[in-house]
Amino acid sequence: MKDVPSEKVQAYLDLFDGDVLQAVRALREVGYGKPVVPAAPRRPLSDEVLIHVEDLKKAYKVGKQQVNALNGVTLDVHKGEFLALTGASGSGKSTLLQLMGGLDKPSEGSVTIHGNKLASLNDKKLSEFRNKTVGFVFQFFYLQPFLRLRQNLEVAGMPARTKRPVRQERVAQLAEVVGLGDRLEHFPKELSGGQMQRAAIARALLNNPEILLADEPTGNLDSENGKAIIDLFEKIRDEFGTTIVVVTHDAAIAARADREISLKDGVLL
Repeated sequence: MKDVPSEKVQAYLDLFDGDVLQAVRALREVGYGKPVVPAAPRRPLSDEVLIHVEDLKKAYKVGKQQVNALNGVTLDVHKGEFLALTGASGSGKSTLLQLMGGLDKPSEGSVTIHGNKLASLNDKKLSEFRNKTVGFVFQFFYLQPFLRLRQNLEVAGMPARTKRPVRQERVAQLAEVVGLGDRLEHFPKELSGGQMQRAAIARALLNNPEILLADEPTGNLDSENGKAIIDLFEKIRDEFGTTIVVVTHDAAIAARADREISLKDGVLL
């Protein structure tokens, strides 16, 4: 891309009443400006890119109005990386996470994992991808209240058709990893909020996914339990080599992630 002459910068700032973000966006659309340079990682990253996001755009219709949730996001997520996506509410973080996980399709652009563009996969292949390659953790735990913890974890292996003995062994292993080995026969109502979120993380890991996507995983937790979840993410990354992408408002998570990327109005800052 071309460097921007100073008079051109001023002209666009005047055009948008001093709004720098709008001016930069407009300049990029006409071919000016340099691409965003991601912040340096806090620890060395693998050379292998696991998730490649290219010029991703997503628009929604709200009544008669079009809402542009993402406006040309390009980034790479490396194998084994713990990445934090930050930004104000409505900045596009959760939309980006959903597109990375194949929960939605972009309006334009692409998400590529292992050389496969997710938008090009048929429903069967996309379902296989979600069941085997990606694990999801949300702000709310979604544990079935009538099932014991062991059963709540086991059912996660059913869509991937994991054999029951394998599921049972994996449940026992993950319960120990997340510190719930002595809680497997408990019902969700007998668990604390922090324990339920750790259970949700174990459930997301049952099929040994390469990628763990978490949307505000500490949003309903106090600071002590939030710290325990961050510790757990680091443990999962280090022990399993899992690539973790977390949407968060929590500065503590962002500070301990390998890298932080911020969004505003659907673009990278």
